[in-house]
Amino acid sequence: MTMTLVATSHGTGVHAAQCAVRALVAAVGEASPHLDVREAFVDVQRPRVDTVVDAVGGLAVVVPLLLTPGFHVRIDIQRAADRPWVAAARPLGTDKRIIELLHRRLVASGATSDDVVVLGAAGSTDAAALQSVDTTAQMLGAAWGAPIPVGYLGGKGTPIEELIAAVSRTGRRVVIASHLLAPGYFYDRLLASGADVVSGPLLSGSTVDPAMVSLVLDRFSEAAQTLDRAAAPQRSHSFSR
Repeated sequence: MTMTLVATSHGTGVHAAQCAVRALVAAVGEASPHLDVREAFVDVQRPRVDTVVDAVGGLAVVVPLLLTPGFHVRIDIQRAADRPWVAAARPLGTDKRIIELLHRRLVASGATSDDVVVLGAAGSTDAAALQSVDTTAQMLGAAWGAPIPVGYLGGKGTPIEELIAAVSRTGRRVVIASHLLAPGYFYDRLLASGADVVSGPLLSGSTVDPAMVSLVLDRFSEAAQTLDRAAAPQRSHSFSR
């Protein structure tokens, strides 16, 4: 029985972000030809995740292409996964591969130990999401060799502009480690936040880091173990990607 991986991102109207996420979905499909890999969204773009899972003819796992838990994971994705033949995977964050990629992006940006590094995140009012970002900052700080405070573009927590203003008083260069999946509105705001350097997002252009592909597939495999094969719908749906 062919299983379906429903790669579900937030959705965006920014072309560069759409291309970056689509490249990840395509890379996952190329790395796993035994899977039926479909793209879905929780906002802005179509098709919506619940529409995609209802068109699946067998077992499916919804993999959030999101860095933290929060409203879209807890409500939209869980609601879509509330079918006997569907399971929801964990979001991508707080994994060592994300930390390693954030570290590589920092190095590629030219950041050094003489800089003050802060983590720039989209933000949320969800406690689990905030905890996830804090954990990421702690793990990245351990890898970088210095504490890394967090600044947010929205929700609760210290606003990124306020954090940058505070750490700039040291006179050292300020570098933002971009805790964002793709370029777009939030990344543009990081660029305009007053930092000296902003590292690139985790996805950019058509080149996908293999670590991101392996992470998506591992999240799929972990959730797939919870599926009951007897629950697969005895029907045949077609869905055009």
